[in-house]
Amino acid sequence: MAFPEYSDFDGLGLAALVAKGEVSPLELVDAAIERIERHNGALNAVVHTAYDEARARAKGPLPDGPFKGVPFLIKDLAMPVAGWPRTSGSRFAADIVDAEDGGLTRRYRETGVIPLGKTNTPEYGITGTTESALLGPCRNPWNPHHISGGSSGGSASAVAAGMVPMAHASDGLGSIRIPAACCGLVGLKVTRDRNPNLPDGFDYAAGFVVDHVVTRTVRDSAAMLDATGRPEPGAPYPAPPKARPYMEEVETHPGRLRIAWSSETASGRPIDPEIQAALERTAAQLKALGHDVFPRGLGIDYRALYAARGPVSGANFAAGMARLIDEIGREPEPHELEPLTWASLKGGRKVTGADAFRALQELRMLNRRTLAAFEDIDVYLCPVMGTPVPEIGFIDPVNLEPKEVNRRQGAAFPFTPPMNFSGQPSISLPLETSENGLPIGMMFSSRYADEATLFRLAAQLEKEVPWKGRRPRLWG
Repeated sequence: MAFPEYSDFDGLGLAALVAKGEVSPLELVDAAIERIERHNGALNAVVHTAYDEARARAKGPLPDGPFKGVPFLIKDLAMPVAGWPRTSGSRFAADIVDAEDGGLTRRYRETGVIPLGKTNTPEYGITGTTESALLGPCRNPWNPHHISGGSSGGSASAVAAGMVPMAHASDGLGSIRIPAACCGLVGLKVTRDRNPNLPDGFDYAAGFVVDHVVTRTVRDSAAMLDATGRPEPGAPYPAPPKARPYMEEVETHPGRLRIAWSSETASGRPIDPEIQAALERTAAQLKALGHDVFPRGLGIDYRALYAARGPVSGANFAAGMARLIDEIGREPEPHELEPLTWASLKGGRKVTGADAFRALQELRMLNRRTLAAFEDIDVYLCPVMGTPVPEIGFIDPVNLEPKEVNRRQGAAFPFTPPMNFSGQPSISLPLETSENGLPIGMMFSSRYADEATLFRLAAQLEKEVPWKGRRPRLWG
């Protein structure tokens, strides 16, 4: 039967309907497919579909997890799914099909979700916009002329449009928080190694990249992390354990938090006035809620931090590409990689082992300064982006020179990377809307391994500054 209210529910809400027998998993899958077919032509969010497989899985039996019967999508980057392509948004990897599920894919299935397909991503997840030569641009449901963010832009676009209530996403320099901000979603970058991606996560060796989900509600993010965020046996660097389930944190008042806020950027240049005004309103809202709120930056050496990160990321990317080349059995042809990817690969291959390790040493010591900034605060507030959501083609990794791509990215996305370097949790919340009707995300970061504080504060803001009723132009 038709289920017109499908998109009004979050993941836990849909699972509750299944548990009560009010709707079947197959009906949910059909509702999701209907919405993908309705909106994907305009958005290009879903790039691979497995409808027959999903319908067969929906007929059961399904694991008795928190999201039993809930439709789900997986980002087409570094996430093996048995029998599905893993293109990483690249013409070079377009023919890869995985023989079995990866470790985190298995954990998602254990929660009871039903994967329907894979979502759009830029080539190897390099950019903060989802535009690639292979998969094409992914568009924003609030205004299809604008980007959905990157590199988890396909997942964010699909969730924002109501195709699914949540979708897998990953974040190496902001790739969960940026799409969440662009599309008006909740996007948590978890603590390093909180969600293990073993035995598949070779490219995660530098520690910058984490996996989680983009959602419309705080509780869906918390419930999914409760289900997946546990160390594997033999995990070499497990994240510190949580004190209690995150779903309990969502129900707990945050108390009076010490919250510092700033719009300081690595370049020292001011951000867009509209974003600055939204930040100041958010700080005022937090103060009105009883928190101790004051302006103060992190006081870190951004230039040194980014300089140290360069050789580490370059060498790590070159090493990851070497594994991919081994898997495919040949070097990429000139037309098979985009200009920015070629520049990243060639630059990474020039980094010596001594260069990479010296930079890693520098980065380790510089990260101590970031962590130390939280010794006397609970939360650091800043925007996710420095500009309003750009239009499609403004940051164009396919046709622009690499230096120009990075220059434009630096202005649009100046805030997210430091928490990837230090490994701290950081969440984007859709608290504001721009004059042209696009979302503005605010970013809250906390101490290492302290997702609990972020969930408590996010749940308070979700109640006091609700965003559930906001709907994009393309919806449901």
